[in-house]
Amino acid sequence: MKNFALIGAAGYIAPRHMKAIKDTGNQLVAAYDIFDSVGIVDSYFPDCAFFSEYEMFERHISKKKNLDFVSVCTPNYLHDAHIRFGLRAGADVICEKPVVLNPWNIDALESAERETGKNIYNILQLRLHPSIVNLKKRVEAAPAGKIFDIDLVYITSRGYWYYTSWKGDVRKSGGVATNIGVHFYDMLGWIFGKVTKNIVHIASHDRVAGYLEFERARVRYFLSINADTLPEEAVKTGKRTYRSLMIEGEEIEFSDGFTELHTESYKKILAGEGFRIVDSRRSIEIVHDIRNAEPAGLKGDYHPFANKKLTPHLFGWR
Repeated sequence: MKNFALIGAAGYIAPRHMKAIKDTGNQLVAAYDIFDSVGIVDSYFPDCAFFSEYEMFERHISKKKNLDFVSVCTPNYLHDAHIRFGLRAGADVICEKPVVLNPWNIDALESAERETGKNIYNILQLRLHPSIVNLKKRVEAAPAGKIFDIDLVYITSRGYWYYTSWKGDVRKSGGVATNIGVHFYDMLGWIFGKVTKNIVHIASHDRVAGYLEFERARVRYFLSINADTLPEEAVKTGKRTYRSLMIEGEEIEFSDGFTELHTESYKKILAGEGFRIVDSRRSIEIVHDIRNAEPAGLKGDYHPFANKKLTPHLFGWR
């Protein structure tokens, strides 16, 4: 049985990590968050020590001689600092995506790995989704010169709270492409290879649309957190999330099966087969370049959803 500590226990994604720790037969011994709405811990580890002050948490961890892993579920801009904390505590680290916001942060953390002799793992759960695994096999079996045409849409509706939280601050979240899209870019790079072209057509507080060329794919994409951009078929059925991955005009179904992928990720990590920080580099480079690109507007080969009416900045948006 391995001992875990968790940083960011009150966050949206933390329960998936708690479940993964429990499902793999391990123990959460300590957790920290500046917010104390963490009753969910009782559902998994009622004996877990909890701290809402970093200094108290740090002192508690410093006395632990048998800590194996630190799981990081904090806001994106804090990831590298909390990863360093875990390494200094003598533990391996499991970090939510995006592991960092900028490519040079990866360089620094790889140095920290070498200095401490500990490993950093990133949750890249789409690489474990059966539909995506099958798609990778399909691409690998295709003729070497085959270039695939892909349309990707991901819309996950968010309310006004989003814009007043850290997620609405591009300096802290990295913006829409980073916060909700990084695992899709990781999936595309994993399957289709190196990026050869990265064009941003539209980028605003609630959406991003662009065109990516990989070694083996041409990709038009549209990502949004605005419910007004949902297609009619989603609205009619009352859905507030919409995913679509079209390859050569064929829909790849991967809407289901997400909830167990964190547990599968933990199983791989515990077996020594987890995705390391180096595996995240391509997706971090993509989102960094998107964030810093000058949008080209509706020119060239853009996704049809990019035509959707832009919404004015909402109340409370930074």
